[in-house]
Amino acid sequence: MAKKIMLACSAGMSTSLLVNKMQKAATDKGEDVEIFATAAADADNKLASEHPDVLMLGPQVRYMLADFEKQADCPVAVIDMRDYGLMNGEKVLEDALALIK
Repeated sequence: MAKKIMLACSAGMSTSLLVNKMQKAATDKGEDVEIFATAAADADNKLASEHPDVLMLGPQVRYMLADFEKQADCPVAVIDMRDYGLMNGEKVLEDALALIK
């Protein structure tokens, strides 16, 4: 069964490019993952409907970490600012998978 990785940023736009890079890295590694992005404002709904295995927050919404840690029934982490800025899909994927295992 595919592992679900959810990314949340302020609008869900900047993370969609990161999703594509992460998906490519996952395919290259043979990892069975489903990765999707959403706006932080809609993250509550997505947590309830999608039940991700891990939630990764964009650096711009790091202030929401404590709230999401309380309500999410999965590990929650902030994407490293440098990896986010460089759109390092492989590194963010590794970080996400490490939280699931």
